[in-house]
Amino acid sequence: MAVLQRIEENPILKPNSKNTWEAQAAFNPSVVKDQAGYHLLYRALSFPEKHNGVELSFSSIGYASGRDGIHFKNQRQLIVPQYDWELYGCEDPRITKLDNKYYIFYTALSLYPFSADGIKVGIAITEDFNIFRKHQITPFNAKAMMLFPEKIHGKFAALLTAHTDLPPSKIALAMFEKESDMWSPQYWKEWHADLNSHVIPLLRNANDQIEAGASPIKTKAGWLFIHSYIQNYFSSDKVFGIEAVLLDLDNPLKVIGRTNRLLAPEKDYELRGIVSNIIFPTSAILQGDEVWVYYGAADTVGCLAKIKLNDLLKALTQTTSAAFIKSDQIKKGFARYNQNPIIAPRPELIWEQKGTLNPAALQTPEGVHIVYRAFSQDETSTLGYAFSRDGVHIDDRLPNPVYVPREAFEKKYHPGFSGCEDPRMTQIGDMLYMLYTAYDGTIPRVAMTSIKVKDFVAREWNWAKPRIISAPNVKDKDACIFPRMIDGEYIILHRVDRSIYIDFADENEFHQGSEYLTSDYLLMRPRVDKWDNIKIGISAPPIETARGWLLLYHGYSDPGAIYKVGAALLDLQDPREVLARLDIPLFVPEMDYEKSGFVHNVVFPCGSVVKGDDLYIYYGGGDFVIGVAVMSLTELLSLF
Repeated sequence: MAVLQRIEENPILKPNSKNTWEAQAAFNPSVVKDQAGYHLLYRALSFPEKHNGVELSFSSIGYASGRDGIHFKNQRQLIVPQYDWELYGCEDPRITKLDNKYYIFYTALSLYPFSADGIKVGIAITEDFNIFRKHQITPFNAKAMMLFPEKIHGKFAALLTAHTDLPPSKIALAMFEKESDMWSPQYWKEWHADLNSHVIPLLRNANDQIEAGASPIKTKAGWLFIHSYIQNYFSSDKVFGIEAVLLDLDNPLKVIGRTNRLLAPEKDYELRGIVSNIIFPTSAILQGDEVWVYYGAADTVGCLAKIKLNDLLKALTQTTSAAFIKSDQIKKGFARYNQNPIIAPRPELIWEQKGTLNPAALQTPEGVHIVYRAFSQDETSTLGYAFSRDGVHIDDRLPNPVYVPREAFEKKYHPGFSGCEDPRMTQIGDMLYMLYTAYDGTIPRVAMTSIKVKDFVAREWNWAKPRIISAPNVKDKDACIFPRMIDGEYIILHRVDRSIYIDFADENEFHQGSEYLTSDYLLMRPRVDKWDNIKIGISAPPIETARGWLLLYHGYSDPGAIYKVGAALLDLQDPREVLARLDIPLFVPEMDYEKSGFVHNVVFPCGSVVKGDDLYIYYGGGDFVIGVAVMSLTELLSLF
């Protein structure tokens, strides 16, 4: 296991009581190395004093130099407030040398008492640590910004923490054509308007906090980025830690790998200080075959820890061999992917902060397209998109929803659940049809929309205006369309009350009608003496086989209030006829991510694809994450 090792000389930076401006604390060091040696910048904190008419401990930025990266001397005050946007202090510098200039980003405080609106990023640019050009960078709340040490595709690149004091914080990437874009209000207005597209999602839990740490280090494997991760941030049991992530060299938005905690507060100088139990990384340099990580301890002193570069890269790039594991409970059933969940909420993105679940799937020559339900903090459901070339590894995932509530029947009118839920997609010819549950907070109903397949694959989201196709005042959901017409009619499955119904629509009804699901034909009901004894609903759209239409469905069972997955066969020419129905489930909750979640004990597929003889199902686990499982079609059909 990769861990950082503290050096014996810690702390390497301490407050100097002879200097009033740093008498209380000297911490959060940032180091850059050049031909002249090592330059160390740090946050200096005075004891309470009068400043601009108020009594406060005042932060400025100090400077020291050294020859070995450990021992520093000649401490002096370097950057002090000059402008209104930094009036009440300059904190936590990050320094990068690029094109013979030193770019120093820092936190600028413009309001007192301190508040999010007055906490932004400033920059000081120098060539000699004597003469500076200063600018306000962000017009919004942000901290911890740093420049990459070289340009990427000819552009300046930087990482910063947006909305640090308005959680959830977001570590994000900014790219600049020219230096002056860094402080251009217009640039930041456009950038911030599409903030989700710039986020590197690293939060594991919405109750945690994350903040950018050190300027990235270029390695053969990718950009090595050290950052702060704080667990249980909103409780009294918060735990500060240092972690590392490896970002793609050409596209730093892409995460190649990440570690768990590399260092946690343990030493007395980390446990006791102005703010106890804090370690906070602010700089990292490559020193021979080691990575040196500089960090602040207890908001009082500066420290150093080391790790072998190869050990860290090994931890960041090690992978588990992909495999599908058969169920412990059901040997004749679906096998889980051992790297599930393949999709989990990104807490930085409000629209999916509370859950990602119940995915539809479409297979094209490019790969598998996944459209999943996302659940926001205010309990609004929208639909997100992910893509997998091989059907299991997620190669791309969009930062914003691809489908959102648009009509009155799916809008939120009072607090609580609402939106577009549980999509099922069917391709017929060059069109892709999507049925989903539209919910306005009163009665769930079946809605239908469509899009040309070529537009869908090109990610041009030209969805047709949705229509309600289920009857008024009837709770109706879990709906899909058969993948081909039969006798000139489209066939729709849906759930009313506790059972699955089948309905038919002619060309005119299907393409122009509304509220045409009559529920005249009951297909299947729960079986009181079997595993599906409470209620049932379809899973993915049915699959045509030589034996009949293969229909996967979910059953809700007691005791235990458990969602399981089973199968039935329907007649090819008259799918109202159920040819067979398995007495055993094929898939049940077993893993922690299925047994615990927003709703416990749930496996809930909404999409499937067939690859050769393998049937892949994409399912929601615990109404919180998404997994994939596989079963041989031949094996499955042999069970009937």
